[in-house]
Amino acid sequence: MTIDSSDLLKIVVKAADDKRAEEIVALDVQKVSLLADYFVICHGNSEKQVGAIVDEIVEQAAINGVQVSRVEGKESGKWVLIDLGDIVVHVFHNSERTFYNLEKLWSDAPMVNVSSMVD
Repeated sequence: MTIDSSDLLKIVVKAADDKRAEEIVALDVQKVSLLADYFVICHGNSEKQVGAIVDEIVEQAAINGVQVSRVEGKESGKWVLIDLGDIVVHVFHNSERTFYNLEKLWSDAPMVNVSSMVD
């Protein structure tokens, strides 16, 4: 079963929302980066919540037959990167998110409206 990047985006956003990730943002980076189609950025308020968000995204990806290329930074719980190929997910601890400000760094990429992807 092959899943396209827009369907995978919905799975990722819903998984993050299910673990109460905050300020979920999706950036369409197809025209500004060769790395991925979308970046998803969100945060949790504790290392434990960051870990739960990461675990849920990885689990839902696997359930849907998506290969998780790698997960980096999970040990620290401050900034975790999940590489799903077409989508790169950044799960931050809330204090780290403000510091790195990826939304500003990738401001050339249009935001995707994710409100319809969550309950």
